[in-house]
Amino acid sequence: MSETLLAGKRLAVFDAYGTLFDVHSAVQRHAGAVGPEAGPLSEAWRTKQLEYSWVYGLMGRYRSFWSLTEAALDYALARHPGVDRRLRGRLLDAYRDLDAYPEVPATLDALRARGLATAILSNGDTAMLERAVASAGLGRHLDATLSVDPAGTFKTSPAAYAIPCDRFGIGREAVLFASSNRWDIAGATAFGFTTAWVNRMGAPDEYADLPPGRVIGSLDALLAPA
Repeated sequence: MSETLLAGKRLAVFDAYGTLFDVHSAVQRHAGAVGPEAGPLSEAWRTKQLEYSWVYGLMGRYRSFWSLTEAALDYALARHPGVDRRLRGRLLDAYRDLDAYPEVPATLDALRARGLATAILSNGDTAMLERAVASAGLGRHLDATLSVDPAGTFKTSPAAYAIPCDRFGIGREAVLFASSNRWDIAGATAFGFTTAWVNRMGAPDEYADLPPGRVIGSLDALLAPA
């Protein structure tokens, strides 16, 4: 990360799913049983999970992210009838214990060594986040794990992004926010955070009016010179 992005920052905030945790590792863990539709099933699951959060958020009808995750898997299985529906429970269990990307612990520790607190801000509800953090062994690398639960809505609502500021008693200008989701980066940028887009898949840019402060290919690139 360039010193420009670090300057004046007291808190590094990370999205969880797709940024710290590999959301496709749940299906990948059972790819042999799922069969040739493993990739499309995982993509449909993730796409619907996010779509449901936006739809319910806009309607003002908040539901736990876990319930949306279950509903999204049901949809994905219905779209891919060749996959054995008896795998549903195993896939959900795997989603509770997603793999963290390998560079995550060292990156969090390096940021803390530079004097920044570290926190998750996720659409995930508290119970699923606590389990994910514990199963990945990330608890000792984080100062806080924050769900959008208190806001009663999902990102990209400004009420969601205000949660870490309230928790740490700091202004938005003191926050560095990193996410693999370009829509999340747009929301955080609009809120006033300095942002880093973790573009692991080399996706094309969008939301040109809300650009990230920096685009990186993996989380450890936060520590590299610009």
